[in-house]
Amino acid sequence: MAGWNADTAAGPVGPGTVTLVEGSSFCISMANGDIHPEHPHGVFHDDTRILSRWNLLINGQSLEPLTASTTEPYRALFIGRVPRSDGYADSPLIVERVREVGAGILEEITIRNYSPDEAECEVTLDVESDFADLFEVKEARVQRHWEESRVPDGDSLTIKAAWQGIRKGVVVRASGADIAAKALSYRVVVPPHGRWSTRLSVVPSVDGAAPAASFVRQPGGETSPSDRRREEWVAKIPKLHMGNRSIERTLRRSYDDLGALRIEDPAHPERIVVAAGAPWFMTLFGRDSLWASEMALPVDPSLALGTLKTLADRQGRMVDPMSEEEPGKILHEVRLGVSSGLSLGGKSVYYGSVDATPQFVMAIASVSRWGFAKDTIAALLPHADRALDWVRNYGDKDGDGFVEYERLNEQGLINQGWKDSWDGINFVDGRLAEPPIALCEVQALVYSAYLSRAWMAYDAGDVPMATKLTAEAARLKKKFNEQFWMPERGYYAIALDGRKRQVDACASNMGQCLWHGIVDEDKAPQVAARLMSPEMFSGWGVRTLASDMGAYNPASYHNGSVWPHDNAIICAGLMRYGFVDEAQRIATALFEAADYTGGRLPELFCGFDRGQVAEPVPYPTACSPQAWAATSPIMLITSLMRYDAHVSRGGFWMDPALPESYGDLHITNAPMAGGRITIEITDSEPVVRGLPDGIAFHREHRPWLTEMMEQVGLGDQE
Repeated sequence: MAGWNADTAAGPVGPGTVTLVEGSSFCISMANGDIHPEHPHGVFHDDTRILSRWNLLINGQSLEPLTASTTEPYRALFIGRVPRSDGYADSPLIVERVREVGAGILEEITIRNYSPDEAECEVTLDVESDFADLFEVKEARVQRHWEESRVPDGDSLTIKAAWQGIRKGVVVRASGADIAAKALSYRVVVPPHGRWSTRLSVVPSVDGAAPAASFVRQPGGETSPSDRRREEWVAKIPKLHMGNRSIERTLRRSYDDLGALRIEDPAHPERIVVAAGAPWFMTLFGRDSLWASEMALPVDPSLALGTLKTLADRQGRMVDPMSEEEPGKILHEVRLGVSSGLSLGGKSVYYGSVDATPQFVMAIASVSRWGFAKDTIAALLPHADRALDWVRNYGDKDGDGFVEYERLNEQGLINQGWKDSWDGINFVDGRLAEPPIALCEVQALVYSAYLSRAWMAYDAGDVPMATKLTAEAARLKKKFNEQFWMPERGYYAIALDGRKRQVDACASNMGQCLWHGIVDEDKAPQVAARLMSPEMFSGWGVRTLASDMGAYNPASYHNGSVWPHDNAIICAGLMRYGFVDEAQRIATALFEAADYTGGRLPELFCGFDRGQVAEPVPYPTACSPQAWAATSPIMLITSLMRYDAHVSRGGFWMDPALPESYGDLHITNAPMAGGRITIEITDSEPVVRGLPDGIAFHREHRPWLTEMMEQVGLGDQE
């Protein structure tokens, strides 16, 4: 999920940092709560660092951190102590900082004195705002020097800055503080066994005024907008109880993180989309946001609809080599806010993604299955057809039936599938593949896109179109299995290179192909066996690259690491082909890994073997929370439940295969066809209550698109 022209993973935020996120605002700080401009720290709003230094000193000393806990994704409690000047270890002064991020930050500082003597304290907060663009901070290249003014006025400090006609500002409010241009200070006496506290806020200003919709809680104790937003989210999503409390915690953390990663499209505030991840990707990514939306359908199908509409509005219209825009193409990354866009060559949208376009078509079909109004889906169908035109005309420039990518300019991403690091696609011996590159899972996505559009055509009464697309899908499947399968190795090539040679490294990509159904039945057992081999399965999940490959590195971004979303899709694919034990092993390993990170799965972790290292090894620059990692536990559970719907077919399907160790499962308030249902699974026996009229429960897997086409006489056409 690299930023488009950096072609690297995100800049490291460093060990022990704390990330808070709410909508498109976020805060990164040290474990003691301090923010330092020389690190990739700060409070960010609309892709701008509005607070670059926020250092708390008590009697000239920084706090020694004791703990930092995030009670919600947008709120943290930092506890530290004031080091003694006399060399003794224990200090009687304990400091608590409760911080909430919204449109800026609200912070409550409390000093507790555990001594029998009163404590005189000089409390100082150093404050700076450099208004750096998010990409400048991420890549440690802050170069702009703003003309700055700092105006103390009563209880507030206003910092204003201008650069080439752009004006920014923040207002710092600190009741009772002595406010100077560079810092705020208090002189206080904390009584014996007593406490002192104060409250501060930092909010962006527009034309010198703070935003009207400030998140700051009123003294009367009213809930903040962040809390109200969370309460509304919790009220609309399923409530879940599991016998296995650890897995229950992970799923609830997923729901919370997904709620915090929701952002508005400024052009359509009613439209909620999923941001890709914190801290650097609090924006809409085609691939990431579509996958997260797909995985979250059983929790909130409206997220997928908002994401699809926003992507449809920005679908490619012209050929632009700089942004890699092409007619019908779905974007890779867009900055919805008012970013200066310095990193994007003056463009706020970049289209260098080979998989987002077919995935967009597949996601429309998924949303239609979950029962949105026919006119809502009908409005998206022209966009689906334009996307398929891109697949045929621009995606397959050489006309060989496969979709390939090759970047259109030197600043673009070298690799444009989900493994988008520069060295992510390689041969057994570690040599890099040369473009144009046809990835195996991209062909699988195209296969799903053809079948998805075929079914929607059939559903709308257009049998000729359905027949044509079904035949296209069948031709692609046949050709794929002929040209990507390596019988002597017993697995699929990760790709075909520019000379149509099989890129023969053993990678996780073929596991994603299972989910789409493009894998021939007779080849699936070998694929499953290879995915679960010691070279591929680390004990915490399936590695991106087998440990016996030339490019393998357990601490790399895409060449040996373990990605939860990748594993969730593989798990669903294994279930599709009947490999239940293997799917259960992967799901259980990931849930156990989540235990080591407070129930939150990160974007990725290192691929070291579980037999060698007893805990999953963090990847230094992993995003957390991250959208498709947050939704992975949801997909793992729903895959093992075989949980799916097809409202126009009048069906809800479920045939649970949950491991015994997961315990019983009780779900209420689950969305289904405009209603809410209750599900209970006891000893793998399901009971469903509250199904809306016209929806029947089937205890089996939902028929796959291939099966449905055969049922209506459109299958296996060439």
